[in-house]
Amino acid sequence: MPDGDGFARKYAIVGLGVKAGHFPGLSARTLQCEAARLAIADAGLNRSDIDGAINGRSAGGSEPSDGGWADSFARILGLPVNFYWTMGRGGTAGIIGLMAAVSALETGVARYVVVARGDDNWSLAHGRFQARRMAERLYGELGVGNLGFSAAASAAGIHAFFASRHMHEYGTTSAQLGAVAVAHRQWACLNPEATMYRRPITIEDHQNSRWVVEPYHLLDCCLQNDAGVAYVITTAERARSLGRPPVWVLGVGFGEQIRQLWWDKTNYTQLDVAPARANAFRLAGIELGDVDVAEFYDCFTGEVIFQLEDYGWCKKGEGGAFVEAGHTRPGGSIPCNTGGGLLSAFYLYDYTGLAEGVVQMRGEGGERQVSGAEVCLVTGHGGEILMPSMASTHACLVLGR
Repeated sequence: MPDGDGFARKYAIVGLGVKAGHFPGLSARTLQCEAARLAIADAGLNRSDIDGAINGRSAGGSEPSDGGWADSFARILGLPVNFYWTMGRGGTAGIIGLMAAVSALETGVARYVVVARGDDNWSLAHGRFQARRMAERLYGELGVGNLGFSAAASAAGIHAFFASRHMHEYGTTSAQLGAVAVAHRQWACLNPEATMYRRPITIEDHQNSRWVVEPYHLLDCCLQNDAGVAYVITTAERARSLGRPPVWVLGVGFGEQIRQLWWDKTNYTQLDVAPARANAFRLAGIELGDVDVAEFYDCFTGEVIFQLEDYGWCKKGEGGAFVEAGHTRPGGSIPCNTGGGLLSAFYLYDYTGLAEGVVQMRGEGGERQVSGAEVCLVTGHGGEILMPSMASTHACLVLGR
């Protein structure tokens, strides 16, 4: 198939910076700055070369504005940018940022754009938890919940609703959800940079882990950590002049459930993959069988099963059995979340999968490298359709070698 509209390989990711783990004392902005600095250096560029910057965040209205941060990462790093945009929606900010960067490159507004995000969720939660423990020692039980975990518990409660519906309609089992967690942990054990490196788990471990919100056990839930991820994107002509092998942007697409009725139960067992996949695959000139590796947004195990079905690797309702049969683990027919994903590597929205996609397309995955991989699918997910004020969005990005 020819690429749609001549889009494929017009733009490339040429630099990547990742800093993930537990960093008490480092702010979200500091982590973002460090990731951007690493990405610029990785591209073989100087800070003076960067003339566009995009700051990722979850969504307008879903988190505090950046007004609470002292300054933009572009000014802190001394980048001579023509624009500094803050954008994002749920876990699609990395791919939305890429779309915005492409528009700037296409119109000549910028030559090199750095897209970056930073979060210090673990340090914030850990600090609040420690403060609570100190208060309990001083004043006794305060009768309050685990401070710092309210957002995670809320997300688990909403996502558990969808997993429960899938189990009700299709007979998906808790052990099949666990198979997702086990497969991702197998990949993480091959990734020295993953939080859960060399910490394998079994289905029994999954089943014995504590409940968070039924049917989700602790091992069904993504990690909490501090992290910064950034990438530099430019045009094909400029990319070829740099030292790094370019990672080509082949296609991109989005789906949006806001156009649908939130109480329609057909929305509860699927993501709005169809329009996102259709446009991304059209631009890339590929079919599903051309995808060598998939980096799914895996905030919880159920979302992986949904996406395997919605993209077409198996029929609706067969995703649990598909994972249980070993198709997504190392050596499987469709390697998924090869760095460990949000479940076992580190959590930074769709930036986690995007970063691993770049690693795979560069052939730099070491033990976890998928041999001969030339096409990578990266996805993002944000928001929920369970309430009138929210709706799920889905992003699809196709990268090439």
